[in-house]
Amino acid sequence: MMTPLANCPRATLAAVEGVLTDIDETVSTEGRLTAAAYGALEALKKAGFLVVPVTGRPAGWCDHIARFWPVDAVVGENGAFWMWHDAKAGGKLRSRYVQTDAERADGRRRLEAIRSQVLREVPGAGIASDQPYRAADLAVDFREDVAPLGEAEIARIVAIFEAHGAHAKVSSIHVNGWFGDYDKLTTSKLMMRELFGVDLETHRQHYVFAGDSPNDSPMFGYFPNAVGMANVVDFTGRLAHQPRWVTAARSGAGFVELARALIEARR
Repeated sequence: MMTPLANCPRATLAAVEGVLTDIDETVSTEGRLTAAAYGALEALKKAGFLVVPVTGRPAGWCDHIARFWPVDAVVGENGAFWMWHDAKAGGKLRSRYVQTDAERADGRRRLEAIRSQVLREVPGAGIASDQPYRAADLAVDFREDVAPLGEAEIARIVAIFEAHGAHAKVSSIHVNGWFGDYDKLTTSKLMMRELFGVDLETHRQHYVFAGDSPNDSPMFGYFPNAVGMANVVDFTGRLAHQPRWVTAARSGAGFVELARALIEARR
């Protein structure tokens, strides 16, 4: 059962050292990044928290996020890679993919068959407008730039991916599919160990994951103090794992609520 974030003990919040967070409808609100939510990211950084977006968004977006947002790194395309500024190299942008170039090329080739089948068999589905900027996955739009599809259509998209042997995850706007044994959680664990020297197996209680949708479920299950934005309740019954805590506000306003609670507890 999800418990209101307002009931989280101050000592629990004060022990948090970093925030890993989804972006769409967790930091953003109705597809837009508000000044308040962006300010919350910056406030967390200034307060000394490690801040890492973990998103299904594409490599092209993550290049921008890593360069310009107040974050320490960003995990993209549901775990295909992470990007960060390398202080040892004068702040140059670096990328670390979990698959080789050849593996990603093979995956993209195999995804083309899925793309054709989805467009043929699921009327109203579209390919995400950010697809040209992707390196490793296929994003099928079911509500961002197309009329919202129903649960049956979304399930059919997932089934097509899985019939081809691909992984498929449902976000608040897309079904993302890829070939490869990784996801948001496995890559976040690898990134934290390689980039920051943190073993999440023994330190997960010191990190919060913030999210809102079914593709965040593995992260909700892994982090003992995961926080869902209030809109996570829209997916009740579709989450294998629920977050322990839930904000009172939805989307970006919920993220602001979380940031304020963490910063206040640290003070």
